[in-house]
Amino acid sequence: MKYFPLTPILHPWIEELSKDKDLIFDWINEHNSPINLINLDTFAENFQEFKAVFDKYELKHKIFFARKSNKSKSLVWAAKSLGFGVDTASIHEVKDCIEIGLNPESITVTAAIKNKELIEYAVKHQIPIILDNDDECDLLHEVLSASSSTLKVGIRLSGFLHNGKKLYSRFGYDVTKVKPLLTNHFTAQGKYSNFIFEGFHFHLNGYSIAERVSAIFQTISLMDEIKPYGFHTSYLDIGGGILMNYLTSKEEWTDFLSALKESVKDDRDEVTFQKDLLGMVLHDGHVTGEPKIYPYYNTISQGGFLEQILSSTSDGKFCHEELNKRGIELRIEPGRSILAQVGVTVARVAYRKYDIDGRLLVGLEMNKSQMTSASADFLVDPLFLPKDELAPELTEVYFVGGYCLEQDFILKRCIRLPQFPQVGDLVCFVNTAGYMMHFYERQAHGFEYAKNLVIGNKRTWEVLSDEKFWESRLNN
Repeated sequence: MKYFPLTPILHPWIEELSKDKDLIFDWINEHNSPINLINLDTFAENFQEFKAVFDKYELKHKIFFARKSNKSKSLVWAAKSLGFGVDTASIHEVKDCIEIGLNPESITVTAAIKNKELIEYAVKHQIPIILDNDDECDLLHEVLSASSSTLKVGIRLSGFLHNGKKLYSRFGYDVTKVKPLLTNHFTAQGKYSNFIFEGFHFHLNGYSIAERVSAIFQTISLMDEIKPYGFHTSYLDIGGGILMNYLTSKEEWTDFLSALKESVKDDRDEVTFQKDLLGMVLHDGHVTGEPKIYPYYNTISQGGFLEQILSSTSDGKFCHEELNKRGIELRIEPGRSILAQVGVTVARVAYRKYDIDGRLLVGLEMNKSQMTSASADFLVDPLFLPKDELAPELTEVYFVGGYCLEQDFILKRCIRLPQFPQVGDLVCFVNTAGYMMHFYERQAHGFEYAKNLVIGNKRTWEVLSDEKFWESRLNN
């Protein structure tokens, strides 16, 4: 086993709270392990960072929080109080928005599956929908016809050309086929005459700025093509996928990736459990492919990422100028990046044991579903909060969870602790609010879900359960 550090960026609230660890122990004892702590002040800071970039370019804009990235209802309230919107992926997410009093115009429905119940609810409350395919169009038309209603809609696009190749997505209409869809069916005499077309939407896989710029300019061209037919486009929603940065050191990141590839050699120590290559493949003694991981270190992130898009050019034309010239409102749907530094997950040490190969396994009172995403591993060092300060003893460990599965590793990477861990010590995983806490969370084995707590005043570090926070805002 060999440890390669991946030092996390820590927001001041996380640094300060970790020094007051007795409080965290009290919360763990009250609610039982694990707990998720959510800080709404940091959520507001991230929103303001994006807004400042739009304001710099005097660009009409709307920011929608991608609710699927975290299920805490407190974030829906915060979005409303800050004056921005919510991107929803299910009827339950939509209902939360309506319950808290969010303006329907500040809700967008981009759900991958839009069944009749969801569409009927959206029509009833006049919540705009992003349409993905013909069957969705037909279902919406059916619901609207039954109630003699109309609804504002956007069309999701895909199939953009970049460097001579089409960008694949299973979502959306091919951008080259949307003009005939609109001119044939979205007119006063067309099949979908009860649709009020407003704009376009896309969400690209991956994190390429250049691909997003290509997609924006191709969508602008489509807007220009359909304008003579009476279609005025009011907005372009470019979705999410805005990079954020988790780590303090580029050198640590590159050293780890290099060591990961080298670790498969017989004379090298493992840096992940049983030399797991995190998605790369060992073939004839050679490592091929790239790890299936989020790029945890990024020099350009959040507001800087957005600014790179807006200041990019195509054929000498600036992106922000072309949008401004047409009066287009640019929309984004950040999830992970608007939740940067917003939350932490804390769990208690249940046991220590050595496996048959001599590794020290540290069992935590949680399972991997409570801190996992689409990335093959969460490549960020946790904070260690011991009950008692013992003599320093650098100890390399693997954190494992409570599922009766061999693969229930909280982190696949070897982690170094400053002292030998004791039962009852705490481990704090930082920056977990975006897609880590809830995206794959399960109740297998009958385990309770992690308790979601909203953390408040820094002087007293008051906390309120997400449920009670929500109830208090509904009653005010």
